[in-house]
Amino acid sequence: MSNLIKLSNGLASIVEDDWTIVKLPTSQVAERVQAGKVVLFKLTGEKTITEEQIADTILPEGGKIIVPLSVFIARRSMLESRIQQGSVGIWLATHEVLEDLAGAVADINTLPIIAIFVERFADGRIFSLGTLLRTRYGYKNELRAFGDVLRDQLFFLKRAGFSSFQIRADRNSQDAIASLNDFTAPYQGAVDEPQPVFKRYNRGA
Repeated sequence: MSNLIKLSNGLASIVEDDWTIVKLPTSQVAERVQAGKVVLFKLTGEKTITEEQIADTILPEGGKIIVPLSVFIARRSMLESRIQQGSVGIWLATHEVLEDLAGAVADINTLPIIAIFVERFADGRIFSLGTLLRTRYGYKNELRAFGDVLRDQLFFLKRAGFSSFQIRADRNSQDAIASLNDFTAPYQGAVDEPQPVFKRYNRGA
């Protein structure tokens, strides 16, 4: 069974994925010791993708592809014809900044899909990125969450503007899809419903 859940007209279904996510080749990520703990550079917001990784990234010759933001920026010219065909999307990790994404394309809505990779379930930055893409940047197309995406996140990812969810491969997508109906009337306003509950319902005097 596919592990991709997609929203369409407010309804969720499990669908086959017609996009290929292009991954960066592995590298020896530098580590530093702080206060006796090993901390990866990416947790500090520093650049972690090397020129070698970008150059060594293998792009499939055909089909729809979602490429890392750094690869899109560095190899834009060779992707141009596929971009024009609407067969190239971009993914970025939670420590990357949306200003780099906005600066890479003249109109963000020419991208048919933007995906956010979350490495750890507890990383809440994915919710902020989704909200900003929908509100500040006005992105209207498919917004996907992938990586360490679990059932308990789906309802809140939807509230943050995500429209598709590639849940972790070892989890049941049928069980995960049910979580989108865990709550019927959220109290707070969000991307999917800007008005808080006290403004949506008039309970009278």
